[in-house]
Amino acid sequence: MPITDFLERNAKEYGDEISLIEVNPELIDKNSPAWKEYSLVEAARVHGYRKTVTWKKFDERADLTANLLLKTGVKKGDKVALLLMNCIEWLPVYFGILKAGAVAVPLNYRYTSDEIKYCLELADVSVLVFGYEFVERMDFIQDRLTNIKAFFFVGERCPAYARDYETEIGRSSREAPGVVFSDEDDAAIYYSSGTTGFPKAILHTHASLVSACVTEQAHHGQDRNDVFLCIPPLYHTGAKMHWFGSLISGGKAVLLRGTNPKWILDAVAKERASIVWLLVPWAQDILDAVERGEVELSGYDLSCWRMMHIGAQPVPPTLIRRWKRYFPSHAYDTNYGLSESIGPGSVHLGIENIHKVGAIGKAGHGWKTRIADESGADVARGNVGELAVSGPGVMKCYYKDPEATAAVLKDGWLYTGDMAMEDEDGFIFLVDRKKDVVITGGENIYPVQIEDFLRGFEKIKDVAVIGVPDHRLGEISAAVIELKPGEESSRDEIMQFAADLPRYKRPRMIIFDNVPRNPTGKIEKPALRVKYAGGSVVAQETEAPVKIDSAPPQNY
Repeated sequence: MPITDFLERNAKEYGDEISLIEVNPELIDKNSPAWKEYSLVEAARVHGYRKTVTWKKFDERADLTANLLLKTGVKKGDKVALLLMNCIEWLPVYFGILKAGAVAVPLNYRYTSDEIKYCLELADVSVLVFGYEFVERMDFIQDRLTNIKAFFFVGERCPAYARDYETEIGRSSREAPGVVFSDEDDAAIYYSSGTTGFPKAILHTHASLVSACVTEQAHHGQDRNDVFLCIPPLYHTGAKMHWFGSLISGGKAVLLRGTNPKWILDAVAKERASIVWLLVPWAQDILDAVERGEVELSGYDLSCWRMMHIGAQPVPPTLIRRWKRYFPSHAYDTNYGLSESIGPGSVHLGIENIHKVGAIGKAGHGWKTRIADESGADVARGNVGELAVSGPGVMKCYYKDPEATAAVLKDGWLYTGDMAMEDEDGFIFLVDRKKDVVITGGENIYPVQIEDFLRGFEKIKDVAVIGVPDHRLGEISAAVIELKPGEESSRDEIMQFAADLPRYKRPRMIIFDNVPRNPTGKIEKPALRVKYAGGSVVAQETEAPVKIDSAPPQNY
């Protein structure tokens, strides 16, 4: 059955019940820096702090969106992109795309103008739905997007080149669109990227999406009484596939815009959230705020909260031990997955296995795992190899990239690029990443992009970007910079040059040192990780003096 059937069932059976709640604390917290922005004050006046939609209204708006797309000329299999912050409109637009028989293409809200253009063109997108936060970026490229036949704008002050989404669906038909599609039809493209930094378009079918619903509910047991607090961005497979547990059970979900510890706890208490998915830094922030006395847990009624689970990056066991001191009744789970495996769930710890925190777990519901050597043969337990997974949510392919597809899909197995080992009890532990991606607070940072940019600075001879441990974010990006002979520089000078990069891509630490390369010219990043990422960073003498010029990481 296509995933849209779950929405239609919920609309029929639970039509008047709330399906989604959007909560935006910035609209009432005048201590928030963003409050000073006129657009935010205006949003508070127009939209208010809290919005809701019922299952019936959710399904109706999806039908309106589908009929609008069909009237615009979208055909079955066409690609329609979403570029929206988390909001009450996000999921109805997504399901409207699916109901039109089109392929939904969610875009990362951090993308620059050029990255947006690249991804739209790679996926052959013909229609884009975007929000007011992206007007400046879209202004820069809209006239160069020759394949886009319609822009739909969500928000106030629609730009001249776009059509107002709310106005347009108001003129659309409320009838079910009636497009017929099957489990094996294409449903969505999600973007990922390797160490080259160039995004790959990951194509999934309706069957893949449905499998994520089934796996999520099997792992976390959602029912109609559960309320899921969703904080991460919906463009990411992690957030959406965890929400699929609410979809399949007919449960309520809260879209919280913001990660302030007080906002999270307040949302749990007021909305009676029972399941919360956190990233490592958000859990760290909550615990740190409690321990600093900035948050009094006794001031919140958290009796509804039954489960906290984490994914998207390795989880320090010490974090969960601290968490259980303050929240002893919480069930806990770790989730592992990739966008290529329809997000979290291909491996999971299981709430009964908290004694194994540090492992990512065992094969998830409906999944199989193996750890292979370079020849593809299974390694013995205790030995390190590449983790491979097989199951109902494996991608169909990298869209328009058969070479990259063949490199990771082999004999029904998806090779993850993660090096792992299995202990005597069958639990899988990640050892290292085959790829050089740095994961900061659950967000992938691709070193080659930063390296290429920094090499444009006239004083720099060479540069290598690696991840180093960080208490709050898991790891941060450190740029090891080799200056040209006779040149001198400082962190401030480098960071001033890097100011043209998006904030999240700017290196958090600058290390002045030689950049080692092997005889074939490749940077020896393992040596740099041993030197700088094995614990606290300590200056050492090499062929040239090492200078570490860093500052504490800034919050996003």
